[in-house]
Formats: sequence, structure tokens, C-alpha cells
Amino acid sequence: MIAIINGKVLTITKGTIEKGTVLIDKGKIKEVGPADKVKVPRGAEVVDAAGKWVLPGLIDAHSHLSLFGEPSVWATSDGNEVTSPNTAQLRGIDALNPDDVAIKDVVAAGVTAVYTGPGSANIIGGTGMVIKLRGRIAEEMLIPGTEGMKMALGENPKRVYGEGKKQTPATRMGNAAVLRDALVAARNYLDKIARAEAEAKAEAVAKKENKPAKLPDRDLKLEALGKVLRREMKARIHCHRADDIMTAIRVAEEFKLDYVIEHCTEGYKIADILAKKKVRATIGPLLMSRGKMELEDVTLKNPGVLAKAGVKVAIQCDTSSNTKWLALHAGLAVREGMPEAEAFRAITINPAEILGVADRMGSLEPGKDADVAIFSGHPFNTYTKCEKVFIDGERVFELTDPLPTARC
Repeated sequence: MIAIINGKVLTITKGTIEKGTVLIDKGKIKEVGPADKVKVPRGAEVVDAAGKWVLPGLIDAHSHLSLFGEPSVWATSDGNEVTSPNTAQLRGIDALNPDDVAIKDVVAAGVTAVYTGPGSANIIGGTGMVIKLRGRIAEEMLIPGTEGMKMALGENPKRVYGEGKKQTPATRMGNAAVLRDALVAARNYLDKIARAEAEAKAEAVAKKENKPAKLPDRDLKLEALGKVLRREMKARIHCHRADDIMTAIRVAEEFKLDYVIEHCTEGYKIADILAKKKVRATIGPLLMSRGKMELEDVTLKNPGVLAKAGVKVAIQCDTSSNTKWLALHAGLAVREGMPEAEAFRAITINPAEILGVADRMGSLEPGKDADVAIFSGHPFNTYTKCEKVFIDGERVFELTDPLPTARC
């Protein structure tokens, strides 16, 4: 058992305890409360966090960690299969590299879990997933049942295919058409399976003999999109401009998808509409330049405007090792008007809820996974250092850990 004592404990969902204790047992949080009310069992390993801030491990709801590997060269870049606008059959887990050097940097910043997956070169890029930032193999990192389907609108796919390959999609109309065509094909595939199974069942009743249904040949691309249509998998739709955001919503509502808007850069322009539609959004990265036209109206005020309007916001860093700046991105959002409490939620419980893992992470509550980060001061302060990180109750980082040795 581990007892973290005397720290300023931000439970996120149950308030802040100025001098609190967090008990960890068998990889789970056993108890959280004021130091004078939580008894530390005899024999427990004691971690004195006096003067420190104790938080649930931070979560980035939109990353490409370990798929776009580091160093960032062709050999480690496995996040975009730029061979077809629709690569729904791809699975991010097949590119996940547990030995990616960027993971250590991210963990050392207090981040314990991320959603990582394919990039935005294609209209449909394949599935991503939530991973804990520990483990020797992908299966040890994966949180089962958290897969989502990457989709993208806006400049990226039309640049890659229209400009780069002189094929559809070359316009925003083409983007939406490719997405609709793929979803219709998947719907037709599901309907064929349903008809075949119904016919087999009817024949079994009429002839009193069971014969296997004559199903269509298995199609991995349509099978994956079928899960999206059945709302077994979220559609994670990349879009920056307000019109692209509305196109994403239009298509999602047309096909009744369970969806999340990724980046949502101009969301502040239509915040009231997004709130009314109960849109969930991952916002960021906040420290990005106007590297393309659709980022022309980027502003650090975006997450604050959306949160105040009632949109569920998660702040994201988008890239690989840059995920280590997640807490500082949240601090920038506070500087530009986001309530501090909302900023803390945007990197803990909100991403957990958006990703469907709030039952096990995102806050310090009994029964949840013991994912805990201890900071030397306010996590949003640039002077603050993350000093210790626990994942599932195991200490995976300590500031006193030795630096990497020089390469010969």
C-alpha cells in the first residue's frame, strides 16, 4: 500500500483538500480525504507531498503519440496511410510502438493516458484507442473498448488527394461526398448481413432445419464503419473552420453517429450552436501557428468561450512528445478567460468522459485506477515540475531518476 500524505489534493470531482491523503492499494485508489480523517495503515509506503499538488494523472484526448514516432523521420512515421481517402480498415494498435522515446517525456509531465491514432491525411483514417503510458507491448497499454474512427474534413485530405494526387476529394464538397459514400456503403453491407440472417432464420422455421446464413464476403473496411453506424465506436472528426465543423455535424446527424469534434478551432464562432447540440470537443493544440489557411482565425480564447457556453471541452496537444505541454496549454486557456476549474477538468475528467473511461480515470476517487501525478507547485505554472507519477499504483517516474546516458 502507498500513502500520499500532506499534499494539496485536487480530486477534480469532489473538490480540493488543502492537506489531504491518498491511499493506493493493489493498483486502485482506496481512500481520499483530509489528513486528519484518513488513517495511514501500518507498513504503508509513505510519500510526503507537503507543499506539493496532487492530481489525477493528466489525459490527452487527441494525440498521435507512438504512431508518429520520434525522432520524427520517415522510418518512424506510421500515422497516415496516404494510399486511399478511405482507410477505415486500419487499426492504430498495429503501429503502436511502446518503446517510442517520446512516451517517457510525456509521462514525466504527469500525463498517464492518451487517446492516440491515425492522422488527418485521409477522410477516414482508421481506428485510434486509449492507452495507458506503461507496458512492454501494445496489448498491455490498450484500454479495450475505447477504439474510435478517425475522420477528417477541411484542407488536409483535399490537399493530399486533390492537389497531390489529382483525384477526389479535391474540394470540401468532395470531402463530404467521400464520407457519405463510405457510410452508405457500410449501411448497405449491414443491411445485406441482416437480410441474409433473416432469410436463414425464416428458412429454419419453415423447413425446421438450420443452415448458415449466406453472408456477403467479409469486408474489413465496411465492417469497421459498421461499428461506427451502430454507435459501437465514436466518430472522431477532425475539423478547424466553423463551416467544416457544421458539415461534420450535418453528416453525423444524418447517419446518427456518436461523434466528437477534433480541434474545433473556430468553435468559438458557433459556440451557442455547439452547446445546444451538446457537442463534445477536443481543443488544440493551442500553441500552433497559422500554418495553413484554415487556421487563420485561431485564438487562445476558444476553449474558454466554448466552456462558458456549455460545451464539454478537452484540451489536447495533438502531437507526440509535445503532449508534455498539456498542463501549460491549460494554463494558457486560463490566461485567456477559461475558468481555472474548467481548465483542470479539460485535462482530466472531461477527456475521460469523452473517451468513455471516466469510470476508471480522470479524478481521484475510491475505486478508480491509481493514476496520480505529484507537482512541485501549481501545474499551470511554467516554473512547476512534475515530481512523481504513478500508473495503476506503480511508480513510473520520479524527478530524481537518472538522465539518459550519452550515446557512443
